[in-house]
Amino acid sequence: MNTLRAKLAMLIAGVIISMVGVLTAVLVYVLRPPDTRQAIGPLADQVQLLVEIARTAPSLVSIQQKPAGGDVEADVTSWLRETLEAREAPRDVLVSRKNSRDPPLLSIPVDQGWLIAQITDLPPPSGVYNLILMWLALIAFGAIAIALFFSNRMVKPLVLFERAIESVGSDALLPELAIKGPAEVRVAAKAINSLSYRLKMAMESRMRLVAAAGHDLRTPITRMRLRAEFVENDDDRAMWLKDIDELGQIADSAILLVQEDSGKSVAEALRLDILVSELVGELQTLSYDITLTLSAVAIVRANRTSLNRAFRNLIINAATHGKRARVTVESTSSVAQVVIEDDGPGIPPDMIGHVFEPFFRAHPARTKHIDGAGLGLTIAHEIVQRAGGAITIENGPLRGLLQIVKLPIDQTPGSGRG
Repeated sequence: MNTLRAKLAMLIAGVIISMVGVLTAVLVYVLRPPDTRQAIGPLADQVQLLVEIARTAPSLVSIQQKPAGGDVEADVTSWLRETLEAREAPRDVLVSRKNSRDPPLLSIPVDQGWLIAQITDLPPPSGVYNLILMWLALIAFGAIAIALFFSNRMVKPLVLFERAIESVGSDALLPELAIKGPAEVRVAAKAINSLSYRLKMAMESRMRLVAAAGHDLRTPITRMRLRAEFVENDDDRAMWLKDIDELGQIADSAILLVQEDSGKSVAEALRLDILVSELVGELQTLSYDITLTLSAVAIVRANRTSLNRAFRNLIINAATHGKRARVTVESTSSVAQVVIEDDGPGIPPDMIGHVFEPFFRAHPARTKHIDGAGLGLTIAHEIVQRAGGAITIENGPLRGLLQIVKLPIDQTPGSGRG
């Protein structure tokens, strides 16, 4: 009920129902029909008139030997007798009805027998209030239907903003909105399009700057490497070369991040279980402590090279920072899931939300001896997002870290290729 559509519908329906209710109450008050007790007086006048006609001109009326049949209207009969008695003209009249569809019949005892007369239907004992309630209920249902229709039409232009936000891609950019609808909506759409364009230009400028810096760093790094080779002290030379290699890794990782952010890789259907199995075997030959504990068949759509790089980064991250890695590949009808578990110290809860930020390190003082530029998780996150998936990183129930990658199953017909 917190949506604008619901609030507008409630407002419109409330206004319609309130106005109709007030007008109905005024009309009922001004044109209020008599209730059953109020109608008894004229009916008593009719009884007295018929009795007088039967006494003075019996040929003008029809006399029967018994009262009219049917069910006796006890309340009306009692009220009518009380009224006649109050007028000092008591008479044991009867008001009866043969069935619900026929009008009531009035039976008046006279000297010759029974005088039978048809009378009009009296107002219901509860008056007109039940009819008013039914009338207001009908108005309420109609008002709600009209309110929903018009509120939906009124907020329909705003739905394009909701859809635009939902369609934001992994590049965090809004699609261009159509300039249509009311003037206020057109102005808002133009502003959002302008904002999206400026944001896109800023992101592209940032990526070009990072790529240019990465490329430009390669030349001085190469010169530094050549000069370091001439350092006479072996320990100093080894330290210089290690620092230069780390600079080179940072430059290469920055360039890879820009390449992934550009989103130009071509997706294909591939067997995720085979890709992960081959990658685990390759890393095992490089002396990483990695175990593939479960491998279920799973077909996803992604760029093979990029996805291989993402899982390489994640598994090496677990095998180095977490001492050893255990990998499982699971699959359902709609989602493939890869879980990478390690035995490391985990990440402090207050820092786990920053794991995908560039150059993030949970324990800088304890990881200086581990090679890496600090962009592995950032690149993996970018790759998985572009494949339509998601990465979740959380601490294990006892110790270690859980890296959970979920990718949508490829539903394309004939996508069973490896």
